[in-house]
Amino acid sequence: MFQSYSLFEWLTVEKNIQFALKKSDLTPAQKKEAVRHYIDIVGLQGFEKAYPKQLSGGMRQRVAIARAMVYRPEVLLMDEPFGALDAQTRGMMQELLLKVWEEHRTTVVFITHDVEEAIFLSDRVIVMSSLPGRLKTQIQVPISQPRSYEVMTQAAFIDIKSNYRSLYG
Repeated sequence: MFQSYSLFEWLTVEKNIQFALKKSDLTPAQKKEAVRHYIDIVGLQGFEKAYPKQLSGGMRQRVAIARAMVYRPEVLLMDEPFGALDAQTRGMMQELLLKVWEEHRTTVVFITHDVEEAIFLSDRVIVMSSLPGRLKTQIQVPISQPRSYEVMTQAAFIDIKSNYRSLYG
């Protein structure tokens, strides 16, 4: 899943999500149920027949999350998926991702340049160096799941963030 939504503009919300199941062994009824389930999870009830151009950026990203998760991958790679969103929508998407993760426990490799986002979403943060990209350090995040935005005001979160900042300037 990438920063751009990568949705098919000619397909509705439900058809965009269903596209991920095209090669699946599920029956048509099972596919329909899976799509409905993910539409519910990402909060897009009532928008099933809408096209991407009719949706806000956050809604488009919710469709992309649903499409990525509907076929239940073992590993989900997310490359700066919330980078283009405003702060409020970004926070909502982060909480949504945690909610979806809580249900499925899919391994998520989440690439971000945002320290708070990395700490909030992760159990382990791997910091890479630039040119050449190499492992610089790993930071364990000992904050229990499930998490909500309130965790960012807790001492444990602030300590992790401070320790990270002291390592890099």
